[in-house]
Amino acid sequence: MKISIIKIGGNVIDYPEKLDEFLGIFAKVPGYKILVHGGGVMATRFGESMGIMPEMVDGRRITDKDTLDIVTMVYAGLINKTVVAKLQALKVNSLGMTGADGNLIRSIKRPVKGIDYGFVGDVQEINTDLIHSLLQLGLLPVINAITHDKKGQLLNTNADSIASALATSLAVDHHVDLYFCFDKPGVLVDEKNDSSIIPLINEDIYKELRKESVIHSGMIPKLDNAFEALKKGVQRVWIGKAENLLMAVKGKKAGTIIERQRYELY
Repeated sequence: MKISIIKIGGNVIDYPEKLDEFLGIFAKVPGYKILVHGGGVMATRFGESMGIMPEMVDGRRITDKDTLDIVTMVYAGLINKTVVAKLQALKVNSLGMTGADGNLIRSIKRPVKGIDYGFVGDVQEINTDLIHSLLQLGLLPVINAITHDKKGQLLNTNADSIASALATSLAVDHHVDLYFCFDKPGVLVDEKNDSSIIPLINEDIYKELRKESVIHSGMIPKLDNAFEALKKGVQRVWIGKAENLLMAVKGKKAGTIIERQRYELY
C-alpha cells in the first residue's frame, strides 16, 4: 500500500480561504492518505482572549493545565470537526481523531530535562492496525495534535512529530511519503524572501544552517522530524507551500526536498 501522510500547519488552517483552497487540493491527491493538523495560531488567539499568553521554546509550546484545555478544545474540537465537515462536502469520507480515539497514539509526558514543557507528549506507539483498517474501509483519518498516555491523561503533542511517527510506523509495511504543508514555499534562506528557497537539504547543510540561525523556531522540530522519518524508512519528505502539494505529489519541482544522503549544492 502506498500512503501519503500530509501535515498542515496553523497558518493555513486559521484562514478559511486558505483552508478551503488547501482542502480542494488535498481532495485530489490520489491513493491512500492521512491528514495531520495542529492549529497553534488559532489556539494562541483563543488563549490570549482568555488572558493566557503562549510560551514557546524552540518552536514548541509550553503546556500548563489551562493551555492543555485550550488546545484540546481548539485542535480536537473546532478545527478537527471543521476540517472533517469540509472534506465531507468534497465527498472525501473522513474521520476526525485524537490519539485517544481507538488508542491510536500513545504518548508519555515529556521528562523534565532543563525545560519543563508541562503536559506535552512524546509519541511512543502508533496503532497501525487501526489505521490500516480505516484506510481499507475507505475512511480518511484526520488526526489532530492531542494524544494520550493510556492512563487517562491527554497530552499536547507536536503535530510534526505525530506526522513523522505515523510515517515511520507505517513505513515498516508500506511505501510512505511525508509532506509538510505550510504558508511558505519551502525552507528559506531569508524568511522574508519567498524566492530564497533551499531546494534540497541534507543533514550536513541543516547543521550549518541551524548554527547560523538561518533555520530556527518552528522549522527546527519540522526538520528534526523529517530526518528522523527518513532514517526509519520513509521514502520521501517534502516541505512547501500548501497550494503546491499536488505538484509535489506528482514529482514536480516545488518546495524543499529533505535528503538523508550527502549532496553538494552548487
